[in-house]
Amino acid sequence: MKALIFLISIWIAVPLHAQIENPIHWTFTAKKISGTTYEIHLTGAIDAEWHTYSQTTPDGGPVPTVISFSANPLVELNGQPAEAGKLEQHFEKLFGVTVKQFSNKIDYVQKITLKKPVKTNVSGTINFMVCNDHECLPPINIPFSVSLP
Repeated sequence: MKALIFLISIWIAVPLHAQIENPIHWTFTAKKISGTTYEIHLTGAIDAEWHTYSQTTPDGGPVPTVISFSANPLVELNGQPAEAGKLEQHFEKLFGVTVKQFSNKIDYVQKITLKKPVKTNVSGTINFMVCNDHECLPPINIPFSVSLP
C-alpha cells in the first residue's frame, strides 16, 4: 500500500515541477535618444546550440519572430523593429528555403516618439520559435513592459 501511495504521489508531483523549456533569456529596456525619442530594446541571450528566427523568415520556412505592441495613445511607433545581431543564413532542406536565424544574442530595436513628454509604458508581446540541431520548440508568447521616464 505504501508503494502505491508513493507511486501516486510521484505521478502527481512530476507534472507540477515540469517547466516549459525556454532557451532565450529576455531583457527589456528603453534608451533615450533625444527629447521625446526612445529606442525600446528587446534583447535575447540565446543558450548555446539554440537559435531563433528573423522577422523576415520566408514563407514555407520556420515560424518568424513577431513583435506586437499594445496600443498607447501617448506613443508613436517609428517604423518596424530592427534586428541587431549576427544574421546567419543557410538553405534548410527540411523547409526547402533559405532560413534567417540568430544564435547567441539578438536585439530587436523599436524607435518610438512620445506625443507628449510624460511618463508612460510601452508594452506588448514577442512571439518566437527556437530550434537546435535536434528539435524545435513550439512558438511561445513572452509579454514585455518598459517604463519611459
